[in-house]
Formats: sequence, structure tokens, C-alpha cells
Amino acid sequence: MRRRIDFMLRLLFLLCTSIGIVALAVLIVSIVVDGFRYIRPELFLNYPSRRAAQAGMKSAIVGSIYMLLMMAPISFVFGVGAAIYLEEYAKKNRATRFIQLNISTLAGVPSIVYGILGLTIFVRFFALERSLISGTLTMTLLVLPVIIVSAQEAIKAVPKIRRDASFALGADKWQTVSRAVLPSAMPGILTGVILAMSRAIGETAPLVMIGALTYISFLPSSLKDSFSVMPIQIFNWISRPQEEFHSLAAAGIMVLLALLLLMNFSAILLRNKFQKHI
Repeated sequence: MRRRIDFMLRLLFLLCTSIGIVALAVLIVSIVVDGFRYIRPELFLNYPSRRAAQAGMKSAIVGSIYMLLMMAPISFVFGVGAAIYLEEYAKKNRATRFIQLNISTLAGVPSIVYGILGLTIFVRFFALERSLISGTLTMTLLVLPVIIVSAQEAIKAVPKIRRDASFALGADKWQTVSRAVLPSAMPGILTGVILAMSRAIGETAPLVMIGALTYISFLPSSLKDSFSVMPIQIFNWISRPQEEFHSLAAAGIMVLLALLLLMNFSAILLRNKFQKHI
């Protein structure tokens, strides 16, 4: 009886997995078929246009890269710093548990809430307007809880014996954290940071809330300039009635997927590289 139940459950799990894989494969094939003919140099070199034959997503690609380059160091410093404090320095009391509960809750909050928060704080309160810096800070708020939680889990996974050995050799608290704990936790930390960046680069709702432009024919030259990103440009194209823009949107999705796959592949390479040195 148990073997029969086990066999039935394995079939059920295999069926569920197959449905997800098949649906994803059909979606990817459909996107590739529609957008492959628009994967050309003009897509990367031209600015958005009302004519599909001349339209590109240069400003959106550059805006996404700018935002990613600014988000990464800010998110890493504040996210990993908060994780180190909560795991290594903060006392385990009610206040710490309350903070931890709120961070875990924020990691699952819908992204549109962060868009409203960014609109209220950065765009209106600090008067940063609908600029690149507003978008960067809003997306940093979005990924911070995810980075903190993943960094905490990576730090927790470091064996206690490493800390004890460091203290036994006469190291103080910070020397132990920086030279024994962090090098061992770095593969998990970097993986969490890059995956959080991957999530942010594909988000649309928060940037719509703070006013990222759907049509922009210049590159941002300062942090206060207006900007666009790839998900916003794709959303603009897919909402147009012309079939050519739908194919352009499919090509944009292919570019965005390639960037996400590259980031995930980088996370795997960095994790494997650091694990070899542990």
C-alpha cells in the first residue's frame, strides 16, 4: 500500500513539474518566433519611435544598466551590513525578533507597495522628482529585505567551530566576522544579491508608480534626469495596437531574458569560485 501511494505521489509531482515546464517552453517558443526577426542592431542602437521599423530600446537598455550599477553597491553595503549586525552583534531579544519578523514580512510585500513608498518619500518628500536616482532608491528598498534574509541564512550556515577557532587564536569580534565568517558566507551572500538584482531588473510596477517614462529619446547624463528601463519599454510596445510593436515587445523580452540568464549564470560562477577557496 505504501509503495502504491509513493508511486502515485511521484507521478503527481512529475505531472505538476511537466505542466510547468511545458507551459514555460511554449511561452518561450512563442516569444522567440514572434521576436527573432527584430533582433538586429537597430534594436540596440535606436531610440524608441512611433514607427516600428525605426524603433529601438537603446535608452531603456542603458537606463536599466545605470540603475543596476547604482543599486548593486548600495544594496550590498546596507543589506549585508544589516545581516551582519542582526546575526553577529544584535542581542537576541524581543526587539530583534520584532525587527526580524518585519524584514521577513517585507520580503514578501507586493512590489507596487514599494512603488507607492518611493513615490511618497523620494519623489515628493525629498523632491527628487521622477528621476533616475528616485528609481534606483525605490528599487533598492525593494531588494533590501531579500538581500538581508539571504545574507542572514548564509551567515547562519557558517559552522560555529570557525568562530571558536578564530577566537581561540586571539581574534576580536570584527576580525572573526571579516576574516572567518564572511569569506565562508560569501558564496551564499553573492548568490542572494545577484538573484535580488535579477528580480529588480524585471520589475515594472514600482517604476510605473514613480513615473519612469515610456518614451525617451536621450540617455540620462545625471542622477536627476528622466529615465526608462526595459520592462517599461516592453509594456509600452505590448500595449500598442500595431502587430509590429508586439513583435518588437517579444524581441525586447528576449533581450531581458538574456540579461536575466546572464546574471543567474554569474551567480552560479561566483558561488562556485568562492566555494573553491573555502
